[in-house]
Amino acid sequence: MFFSVIIPTYNRKNLLRLALESVLKQTFGDLELIIVDDGSTDKTQELVKSYKDKRINYLRQENKGPSAARNLGILKAKADFICLLDSDDRFRREKLEKTKEYIIKNPDYKIFHTEELWYRNKKYLSQKKEHKKPQGFVFENALNICCISLSTACLHKDVFKKAGLFDESFPACEDYEFWLRATLLYPVKLIPLYLTIKEGGHLSQQSSKKGLDKYRFLAIYKTIKNCRLKPSYLEPAIKNLEEKAAIYIQGAKKREKNKEIKEITDKLNQIKNIYDCQKLS
Repeated sequence: MFFSVIIPTYNRKNLLRLALESVLKQTFGDLELIIVDDGSTDKTQELVKSYKDKRINYLRQENKGPSAARNLGILKAKADFICLLDSDDRFRREKLEKTKEYIIKNPDYKIFHTEELWYRNKKYLSQKKEHKKPQGFVFENALNICCISLSTACLHKDVFKKAGLFDESFPACEDYEFWLRATLLYPVKLIPLYLTIKEGGHLSQQSSKKGLDKYRFLAIYKTIKNCRLKPSYLEPAIKNLEEKAAIYIQGAKKREKNKEIKEITDKLNQIKNIYDCQKLS
């Protein structure tokens, strides 16, 4: 098979139906659909089992979060190219057909992503200039904003072997953290077609969770600490780290979270010391 499509899900039975059917109804059907049920209690299993399509591989685990669910699917994937789809999003019918065309035409790339349409509470949502999809070596774009939506992405399995899987210690912003690692290593090819539909406005949406600035800070902190960044990457990384620390500390002061303020401040000073040492060397 050409594609493994992975849908992690948790208590989204009604939304999952749309995501699942958007994969099964693709114009290009050489695929397996791996649905990883992250311990749902809303009859998700019954929904999936009602489909008799042999391309579906249903996996269930105890609730561990979206990163663990995606990782299980990635480890079980049989195809070389892995497409990720959140259970509240869906593919347009030609998503995989067009993606395959770009893969064949661009054999030097291992990461592809598409344009996407946004809806909030079923109403079309215009995208801002800052959400313009990038291509090439996009690490600096990935620092500023999570510039690649998981539901638009298709990756060769080699990316996960080299960059690693999703970090399961991140309860949020795990996609942001992953793209920092991946875009350090690989260029990205944009498929300039609107092939993914993203749904927002519901209560289970990850981006509606609080404390995202803290996890974005920790993602950059981890990247700088674990990778020896070249100067052209290190300077914007430090700048973003300082900006996200300032935003989080400002909010933490209002909530009198002195322990967390100290934790963030200590980590920021640690990274600044690493930066100073690298400049001297």
